Amino acid sequence: MTTGSLGLRSSGSYGSLQQQLFQNSSSPIQTTPPIPSRKPPKLFKEKEGLFLRICKFAPRKNVGMLLLCVVSAAAFLWVLYVGKGEDAVELNTSISNRMFPPETVHNYIYRNIESIKRTNVGRSASTIQSPPPPVYFKGYTLPPGNPCEGFTLPPPPADKKRTGPRPCPVCYLPVEQAIALMPDAPSFSPGVSNLTYIHEENPSKTEFGGSDFGGYPSLMQRNDSYDIRETMSVHCGFVRGTRPGHRTGFDIDDSDLVEMESCQGVVVASAIFGAFDLIRQPKNTSEYAKKNACFYMFVDEETEAFLRNSSELNSSMRIGLWRIVVVHNLPYNDPRRNGKVPKLLLHRLFPNARYSLWIDGKLELVVDPYQILERFLWRKNASFAISRHYKRFDVFVEAEANKAAAKFDNASIDFQVEFYKKEGLTPYSRAKLPITSDVPEGCVIIREHNPISNLFTCLWFNEVDRFTPRDQISFAIVRDKIMSKTNWTVNMFLDCERRNFVIQGYHRDVLERPTPPRASVIVHPPPPVIFEARQTSPIVSTSTVITTPLKKIPTKRGRERKSKRHRKVIIAGNKDPNFS
Repeated sequence: MTTGSLGLRSSGSYGSLQQQLFQNSSSPIQTTPPIPSRKPPKLFKEKEGLFLRICKFAPRKNVGMLLLCVVSAAAFLWVLYVGKGEDAVELNTSISNRMFPPETVHNYIYRNIESIKRTNVGRSASTIQSPPPPVYFKGYTLPPGNPCEGFTLPPPPADKKRTGPRPCPVCYLPVEQAIALMPDAPSFSPGVSNLTYIHEENPSKTEFGGSDFGGYPSLMQRNDSYDIRETMSVHCGFVRGTRPGHRTGFDIDDSDLVEMESCQGVVVASAIFGAFDLIRQPKNTSEYAKKNACFYMFVDEETEAFLRNSSELNSSMRIGLWRIVVVHNLPYNDPRRNGKVPKLLLHRLFPNARYSLWIDGKLELVVDPYQILERFLWRKNASFAISRHYKRFDVFVEAEANKAAAKFDNASIDFQVEFYKKEGLTPYSRAKLPITSDVPEGCVIIREHNPISNLFTCLWFNEVDRFTPRDQISFAIVRDKIMSKTNWTVNMFLDCERRNFVIQGYHRDVLERPTPPRASVIVHPPPPVIFEARQTSPIVSTSTVITTPLKKIPTKRGRERKSKRHRKVIIAGNKDPNFS
């Protein structure tokens, strides 16, 4: 028995492949000798003769001879098994060497092993390692020695004649430092991380309040919107149409919408409806803000016509820094309600913007927007900032002031306040600290466009849409409901700080109101100087008109009697006896 014969017995399935390889192989190198052909009959005869001999002679011997035969048979079977494995390996190697060169087989096996290793490593990493946690902006502290670190407000000037609101000093960082401190990551949004908005092509009214623009959410839906969850879907204006500003009411040209969607940083926005105000240009704006911040002024068709007639607006649709956006198909008849759309829903009009600064149309911005964001948002690690009212801090007092000034229908204001009282709104007291006020001065809003801030302005707008447009009345109820479910807070800064970066002007009707005619001025020649009184009169030009009353200087009675002989010349509007 040869090794070749043993191998051929164990590899019958390779017979046809072996013959084909021998016929087709053109390689002159043979790594193994040719295998002889099979002779099955002779092999069977040899095994049969050996088996008969063992069986014939085994009974004639003793037990030891029988054991020897058993051991021999076992050894014979073991040799068969080992020979089978070696011949199979030899045949496989022979076939592989004839099909591919040895180095090619080695490289192929090596590459496969490395590929398997890399695949396994990748799979193990994906199953073991979780995705990195999101990165959030966590605020910062100013370096020691910075002038703004220990800045405190000085006491108000002791001017008894001026008791109204006034600006106070604010410590801003230089523009370059403020820009460098702009956060790279968004602020953490407590309670909600995914916010979507309800779309209703044909909204139907079921309960009081609401509109075709903002929808008609039921009271159950309203209560559900204050149940803060990680994923929420709420009403937030623009319930119809494919996207905000496109067939939704408050419609905007597509070219403007494309530009608005491209704004990805800071947006400064304002609005004038009904030609109610004059456009005021921002001042002290850095070159960086002029190039990178977006300045948008929303106007209606009436205001557009006024601007064109006054030659302020041309085909460029720009007035200074402001890009003028004309709004068509206004959703409300009340201009004050229309103004709440861009005021509270800037995150819907500018879906890619990170921060926004809203100012009313009557205000003039006099500080760089990046300095304002750094001072009231980033330095405070806040996502929403608004100034508190300079005088009133209680919602119920604010409601009475609105009724006294005829800001809106008194019955509607009373209904809204009573509704909030039933929901638990109480008058402001020290028990609400650290909340310092329930009434904002809503003409300026500084905020980040993150989910919790967007949710707050959506729900605030829903209250304005359901009740009265007096947003100062509905501010506190929305804020308190959200704060009761999350640790989110609002930075309510002083009104005097707000007056530091915006200057409040008059509405256009006041500015264009004709001034009353002045009183006629009577000019007399100056009287002779009386030296015996030892009192010199100030030299005043006869062409000067003094309209402010002067403080009367007390005189002695005797001198007053002597002066009766001389007739005083009193200019109209002046009662100062020393003016002669």
